[in-house]
Amino acid sequence: MAASIIDSRIFGDIFSEAKMRQVWSDENRTAKYLDIERALAKVQGALGIIPNEAADEIVKNCELSQIDWAKLKAKTEQIGYPIIAVVNQINANCRDKLGEYCHWGATTQDITDTATVLQIREGLALVEQDLADISASLAALAKKHRDTPIIGRSNLQQATPITFGYKMASILAGIERHRERLQQLKPRVLVGEFGGASGTLSSLETGAMETQAGLMKELGLGQPLISWHTVRDNFAEVGAFLGLVGGSLGKIAMDVKLMMQTEVAEVYEPFAPGRGSSSTMPQKRNPISCLYIHANISVARQHAAALMDAMVADHERSTGPWEIEWVSMPEIFCLMAGALKQAKFILAGLEVDAKRMRANIDLTNGLVMSEAVMMGLGPYIGREYAHDLVYDLCRESLAKNLPLIEVLAAHPEINRHVTRAQLESFCDPANNLGQAGHMVDRVLDSLRH
Repeated sequence: MAASIIDSRIFGDIFSEAKMRQVWSDENRTAKYLDIERALAKVQGALGIIPNEAADEIVKNCELSQIDWAKLKAKTEQIGYPIIAVVNQINANCRDKLGEYCHWGATTQDITDTATVLQIREGLALVEQDLADISASLAALAKKHRDTPIIGRSNLQQATPITFGYKMASILAGIERHRERLQQLKPRVLVGEFGGASGTLSSLETGAMETQAGLMKELGLGQPLISWHTVRDNFAEVGAFLGLVGGSLGKIAMDVKLMMQTEVAEVYEPFAPGRGSSSTMPQKRNPISCLYIHANISVARQHAAALMDAMVADHERSTGPWEIEWVSMPEIFCLMAGALKQAKFILAGLEVDAKRMRANIDLTNGLVMSEAVMMGLGPYIGREYAHDLVYDLCRESLAKNLPLIEVLAAHPEINRHVTRAQLESFCDPANNLGQAGHMVDRVLDSLRH
């Protein structure tokens, strides 16, 4: 029975994603233990540290199909860690006690940490693809709506016109920074561990560093400059990175939720029959994917903080902080996989209502163009005086429920300096989008480069 929302038969594929669950499954984790023990025996056999016959026998018996899961569970509960239980089974399956050379010079944490790095590598590959897909969808929206006017909002109030393409390109630039961060962190994080009891490889009289180098080459990981058993910034960085990605996904979800409000109705999550419906209100169309993104990233942030707590480790081998990672690392990856999946769904099929966007700009009878009017009048009557005058005329427009253009055109201090045609130009949102289109182009050009 699954108690976790991630492994739930009902909610699992809403809050998470099957491929990421597989990465952090017992089966894959144990397979990684076997991969490392197999690689270690192979390297040490080639170096002459253990007999070739023993290396061949160990390699042959590092197979997931040979694992007795009941015994592994019982032994892990008895000892507190699964590595000895796995090594015991490998040893038992080898002939003539050749399995005694398994795990030669290694310690439990070497295998556990290196296995986690291998899982992180697989998990980050899935995140990397998701970010690429999200980037592509945002780029398509930015390009299509480069010049689609929409009101910008400040403190939830209408501010000045922007374009929907600009809004999407702004978020896209952040996603691209995450993709850059991911490439930058890989050399720091995808580094294995093989240090022995206190990290000094003291149990190997010869070939210690050669074994470490060969093992990491065999696994496709970086070789550590020094053991990092209790220096955990690498794992904390992974958590921080995923937390940052979650923040950007939350930004997407927040804006889509607000724009789906009945009174706004500028965009909608992709339509599917019955999706987002209410049990009591048939007219509703709830922002379902946005809700799950919000929930997932909130919990993921707590795991990112927990991974930083795990950095506070004692001496050369710690008493407890290490196990925090066992809880938090799988969950932050699985929750973020769910959030990324929901974000991909939203952006790939986002419904955009350009007419409603324009109608919302016009809701205020032109008041949102007050900055443009002020700047247009500035050369004639001074910017500061123009600000105060336009401020008063905006109040008049509100009080009398008149279009701002009519109040402006009727004022003698204004109409003796500018024509109505000039005022209409000041009040046209399409003429006051600033450098939005140019900025969209810059972001899109950066993708091509």
